This record gives sequence, structure tokens and C-alpha cells, in this order.
Amino acid sequence: MKFNTVIYAAALAVTGLCSSAIAQATAQPKAEVTLYFQHYWPQTSLTVKELVTPWCEKVSSESQGRMKCVTLPAMSGGGTPAQLVDRVKEGVDDLVLTVLGYTPGRFPRMEVFELPFMTRNAEAASKAAWEFMNKHAMQEFTGMKVLGMWVHDEGQIHTKDKAIRTLEDFKGMKMRAPSRETAKLLQALGGQAVGMPITGVTEAITKGTIDGTMVPWDAATSFRIHEAANIHTETPEGSPALYTISLMFAMNEKKYNSLSPELKAVIDRNSGAQLSARMGKMWDDSAAPARAKAKAAGNQFYTLPAPEVARWVEAAKPVQAGWMIDMHKRGIDGRLMFDEAKAMLAKYEAPTSSKAATKAKATKVSTPAKKAP
Repeated sequence: MKFNTVIYAAALAVTGLCSSAIAQATAQPKAEVTLYFQHYWPQTSLTVKELVTPWCEKVSSESQGRMKCVTLPAMSGGGTPAQLVDRVKEGVDDLVLTVLGYTPGRFPRMEVFELPFMTRNAEAASKAAWEFMNKHAMQEFTGMKVLGMWVHDEGQIHTKDKAIRTLEDFKGMKMRAPSRETAKLLQALGGQAVGMPITGVTEAITKGTIDGTMVPWDAATSFRIHEAANIHTETPEGSPALYTISLMFAMNEKKYNSLSPELKAVIDRNSGAQLSARMGKMWDDSAAPARAKAKAAGNQFYTLPAPEVARWVEAAKPVQAGWMIDMHKRGIDGRLMFDEAKAMLAKYEAPTSSKAATKAKATKVSTPAKKAP
């Protein structure tokens, strides 16, 4: 009898546990909307840590579980980085994070932010890019709901066997260009531009397909480029950025329009000008720790002197003029677009100029410990 009583009590306990689990599962409603979110960044990257993961968690939390993300890092959902724009427009992916320059010529107005020596810090430039897009370039984003638009911090030069110290050093160098305007810049400086997504750069440098690349510091370490290209040429503090590129966080427009007003509000609260500025600041803040990884690896550094930068600025002027001519051919007032972008940049750079200078001093660690070959 005692034995039967124990068995009965145990059965009641198990039944209670099962009932509790069922009640909890019932209390957690099944997601009404699944968002397939594809991008090219590795899962360990800062972009995933600072944007992809927290954004998806917030959307799930604020929708009380009614929306959830299925993230597809490193193009694990299929396709190539160059196809992300079409994939989100066509609804193959619900959300994408990509570089505008991977689809050359598709976003001509926004290329103004990718012109050489245009920006000074990513946070201010990202605020300007978001405002400029909404005022002048929305027609370039049909089929998409743009959730964020920002630029990365200044791009630097990373090479394998030869340091870039002067314009003349570019001669014969095959360099990966991240966008159409940076390809024109490399050609103007005397190099040979090679187009490819960042995901293939490290292997291409290792195999000798290219001699180097231009990328910001965080991208250099996230994709382990600093392990293949161990010579780094930087612009000095106070100098405008050699280049930057525009990055876009976008949602399929039909998918967004299919959401209830409540769920749209969740998306809206987690997108827009504030998100764009925060991502720009993330890039600004990422430079110093990423650069430290290359320094810890024993890599070589060279900072361009101001007179040499002036030569590069002069050599790059035809790139800006060429962009305006291209805009004119498209029926767009390129001079107006350029002047508007410069005015917006100046507006947002003014209150952050001292902060940017402080950041630059922290980022530009005095090097050349070794002379590059």
C-alpha cells in the first residue's frame, strides 16, 4: 500500500509538471510573423553583436513574441552579397544588411557620400546620409522599406608585400575596391581596381590575386584581412577620410505593409535616424580596438604626411567632377546634390568636431615601429 501511495504521488507530481509546462507554452504565443534576415557578416562580427542580435531581440520583445527573426549570417541563406538588394526587393529575404556599392550604379545619388575625402566621422556622416536619402534619393529604393542608412569610419589601405607611401607606390598595384567610386579613386591614384565582395578579400590577398584592399579597421579584423595584409597605410588625424561607403538595413516593402499597425510600430521604433546615427557611432568606436589587433599581430603601420595627403586630394578631384557629370547624364543636378550633402555633413559635424578629434587622437596610435618594405 505504501509503495502504491508513493507511485501515485509521483504520478501526480509529473502530471503537475507537465501541466505547468503546457501552461507556460500556451502563455508564450507562437510568432505570427517570421522575418528571414540575411547578411554577409560573420556571426562573430561587431555588426552582428551591435545590430543584428539586439535588433531581433528587441523586435521580438516589443511585439510580445508576435514577431521573430531567423538570422542568416555569412550569406547562409543562399546567393551572394551582390544579390541582396534584389533578394529583399523580391521578397526572397525579408530583411537584409548590405553595402550599396555591391550593386554599382543602382543608388547613384547616395554615391555622393562615397566620394573621396568627403566625410570626417561616421556618426555625423550617417546622420547626413539618412537625411539626404529621405530628401533626395527615396526613388532609388522602390520595393524596399529602408530601416537604416549609415556609413563606416574612414577607410584605410592594407597591403601584403609593399607599403603605400606616395602616389607613385600605387603603380602596378591590384587593389580591391569596395564600390564604384572607390574604384575610380584607386584608378585616379594610379592603382588597378578589382571589384569583389569583402568575403573573398583575405583569400584573394593570400593567393596573390590582389595586392591589397581599402577597408575600415573593424572590417579588416572581422574578415581577418589583417592576417593576410600586414602593412597598413593610414591618413593622419584631422584629415578627411580617404573614402567611406554607405550601408543599408532594409526590409521587403510588401512584408512591412502586410504587418498590423501594432507590428509596424515596433519596426518603426527600432529604425530610422536614431538607428542610423548609432550605427555610425559604432563604426567610429570600433576603429581603435580593431587597429589594436593588427598592432598586437606585429603588423607594420605608416601614416601619410600632410603634404602627401594634399597630393592625393588633388589627384582625386576628377572623381568628384566625374560623379557630377554622371549625374547630369542621368538628368540629376549633381552640383546641387554635392552641395546639399556637404551642407548636411557640415551641419552634423559641427557639434561633434571636438569629439571626433578626441577619437582620432585615441585611434591614431603613434607607430612606425618597423619600416615597411
